[in-house]
Amino acid sequence: MYHPTTRVLAVLELLQAQGTLTGAELAERLEVNIRTLRRYITILQDLGIPIIAERGRHGAYSIDPGFKLPPMMFTNDEALALTLGLLAAKSLNLAESAQAAESARAKLERVMPVELKAQVRALAETITLDLNAVSISPASAIILSMSNAAQRRYRVHMHYRSEEDTATERDFDPYGLAYYQDKWYAVGYCHLRRDLRSFRLDRIEQVALSDARFERPETFDALAYVVQALATVPRRFSFQLWLQVDLLTAQSIVPNDLGILEPRDDGVLLNGRTDDLDWLARQIAGFPFAFVVKKPKQLRAALRRRAEELMSCVPN
Repeated sequence: MYHPTTRVLAVLELLQAQGTLTGAELAERLEVNIRTLRRYITILQDLGIPIIAERGRHGAYSIDPGFKLPPMMFTNDEALALTLGLLAAKSLNLAESAQAAESARAKLERVMPVELKAQVRALAETITLDLNAVSISPASAIILSMSNAAQRRYRVHMHYRSEEDTATERDFDPYGLAYYQDKWYAVGYCHLRRDLRSFRLDRIEQVALSDARFERPETFDALAYVVQALATVPRRFSFQLWLQVDLLTAQSIVPNDLGILEPRDDGVLLNGRTDDLDWLARQIAGFPFAFVVKKPKQLRAALRRRAEELMSCVPN
C-alpha cells in the first residue's frame, strides 16, 4: 500500500509529467477519492507549490508553468524498483543498453542518501538475472523507431535480411514488439506478404517512418502471436499428444514453444512440430502426468529408446 506522503509526492510527479489532469483522473491513478485528493493538493499548496485548480464539476489541476520543481525525488521502493529495472535492461539483449544502464544507475546513486545507496549497491552486486543474452543484438535506434511507430500507429518502410541472407524491402504496420527467448520481434501486418508476420529486430537493417496510418486490432497480443508462430513453424514432423491433465496444469508445465495447447473435456491436446523426435522424447519424458501419443508413430519408437536409455542407468 502507498504511504500518504508517497501519494502526495505522486500528485506532484503526475502533474509535472502530464501538465494538466482532472481531479477524477488523479484520484483514479492514486486509488483515492476526490476528497482525499483535495487534501493532498492543499498539502502541496501549503508547501509553496503553485498548483492551479480549475473550478467546476470537471475541474482540473496543473502547476504554474513558470515554477521550477526541485530535483527528482524517489522513495526507497521507487529507487530499488528503478535499480532492478536497470539491471534487467543490461541483459535484455539490446545494443548499447549495458553502458546506458550503468550510466543511469551511477546518476541515480549520486542523488541517493547514503543508506539507500548502500542497499542499491548490494542489490546490484549480488543479484544475477538469468536472461541468457545472445551475441546478436538489435540496434537501439531500430527498437526505438519501431516502438514509436507502433505507439503512434504509423506505417514503416524497412529493409530486412532473412535467416537465409535474402534482402527485401517492405511496408509494415507494427502492431507491437515482443521479447521472447532472448530475441526481439516486431509483429504486425506485412504489405509485401499481405498477412500478419513477425520480424526479428536484429535482422532489420533500416527502418523509416511513413505518413500512412493504420488501425491496430484492439485485443492484439504481440507476444502470444510470436509464441504461436514459433510453435507452428514448418518442421519435418508434426505431432499430437493427449495430455491427461487439466489446462492450467498443462500450461504451467509445458514450455510455450513446444506446441499449442487445446483444452478438451477429457484432457488437453498438445499440437506441435519438430525436426528431431529424439529431442522431443527427452522433453516430454519428464512430464509429471500421463499422456498418449496420437501421432506420429515414430515418436513412440523414440520414447521407447528414451525409456531404454533411462533403464540402463538403473543398476541391476
